[in-house]
Amino acid sequence: MQPARLEHANITVRDPDATAREFCSLFGWQIRWQGAAISGGHTIHVGDATSYLAIYAPPGETRPPEGESYSTLGGLNHLGIVVEDIDAAEARVTKAGYKPHSHGDYEPGRRFYFDMVDGLEIEVVSYDSA
Repeated sequence: MQPARLEHANITVRDPDATAREFCSLFGWQIRWQGAAISGGHTIHVGDATSYLAIYAPPGETRPPEGESYSTLGGLNHLGIVVEDIDAAEARVTKAGYKPHSHGDYEPGRRFYFDMVDGLEIEVVSYDSA
């Protein structure tokens, strides 16, 4: 049996257009699809040919998460994104106005985190190609 693979994750944001543009700018992704979504909302799919994020906004107001994600059942703790050149990715993140934190070198790679709008924590990781 061939193992399953993750195709997408669906996240709720206030402004899917701005969030999609930011992901495309930071990580070289493309908008794969956009249109009407569940409950009268709007969704934009951003990613590459094999996986994507569904960036969703409901038609009404959104509210911030209650409590810390790591103690919330079903909470989204962070999104992990693999890049080839972590230094170039960190430069793009910093230039976009975000503050990288929690840097770590570990076997087999390097990582850092940053916080986007709407409480989205992003982990950027690069693996050694040894």
